[in-house]
Amino acid sequence: MMTKLLVVVDYQNDFVDGTLGFIKAETLEMPIYNKVNEYLKNEDKVLFTYDTHYENYLDTREGKALPISHCIKDTDGHRLYGKLNEFIKSKATLHYNKEGFGIDPKDMVKLASEIGKDINKIELVGVVTNMCVISNVIMFQSQYRNAEIIVDGRLCASFNDELHEKALDVIESLQVKVINRK
Repeated sequence: MMTKLLVVVDYQNDFVDGTLGFIKAETLEMPIYNKVNEYLKNEDKVLFTYDTHYENYLDTREGKALPISHCIKDTDGHRLYGKLNEFIKSKATLHYNKEGFGIDPKDMVKLASEIGKDINKIELVGVVTNMCVISNVIMFQSQYRNAEIIVDGRLCASFNDELHEKALDVIESLQVKVINRK
């Protein structure tokens, strides 16, 4: 039996129309929304990750490298964007606040027990391709060594199209299938 997981990476207000927003991210709303609904209709699992920072963000290593406050916990910028916000109260979805680009390795084991060990297909979508998407590809590849991992290139975006394409190249080089590249 095929057990599938959709991972929606950081599709939050601050990355779409907030402090780090970009136009390409806005175009992903309905296609990601539709994909989430498709997974839920098939009784597959859906995980939303949230880039999560705190008031001291500018004092962190990331904050010094990217000195733009964003995704501060309990702010509007931290929430899922647009129609995806409908899934926040869904008992059929999982939600994870990550304090770095990728899910914390210590939390992957706990998260895997919630998701289930029987996952054999994992699909990732979201933003930012060359930062958080690629980081989470690696985390899931490490935890689910025999699962097929797929990135839907059409449903990922970066503020820099060239870095988006380069990230997809690297993702493919990690033996991950990239679909809908262009």
